[in-house]
Amino acid sequence: MENRKYPIGPLTMQETYSSGELQHLIVILSAMPARYRELVENLSPEELAKTYREGSWTVQQLIHHVSDIQLLHFLRMKKALTEPDYEVVTLINMDGWVATPDSLTAPIEDSLVSFDGITRRYVYLLKSLTDEQLAIKYYHPIRKLWFSQAQAIAMSAWHTQHHLAHIKLALAGEATT
Repeated sequence: MENRKYPIGPLTMQETYSSGELQHLIVILSAMPARYRELVENLSPEELAKTYREGSWTVQQLIHHVSDIQLLHFLRMKKALTEPDYEVVTLINMDGWVATPDSLTAPIEDSLVSFDGITRRYVYLLKSLTDEQLAIKYYHPIRKLWFSQAQAIAMSAWHTQHHLAHIKLALAGEATT
């Protein structure tokens, strides 16, 4: 069951990241919208209803979720860069968000377009960050840790890969609908 929950392994972050490591993470992020589109754009309603493990979100919910969280990561970064008193990350109720009508029934194309657009903006911003900006930290009360902007980039890259792997598991028929 753990390999279905964390098919690429749980999130692990380094204390620091070299310039080369950050560039690699940015390359991963910039490629994700196309990878998602390639995998899901022609899915049937039945395929969109598949899950990767019992009780998990559907493929449809995962696609909308990834778009939503990319927007959240972009928002957090912009707030940290522009608001000196931004110390606690903006949180959302993820289970609540994936249960709203748009996550349950809106065409996935809407989120594929959104994911692509916000990722382009996010990557553009990431490429512009100075060492000082990459070092800005904020607190995540659920994870109970302080993390830097550089670590936030790693979290974003992991998140997109994590759910891409979930979708692949679901489509491979390794879980129930």
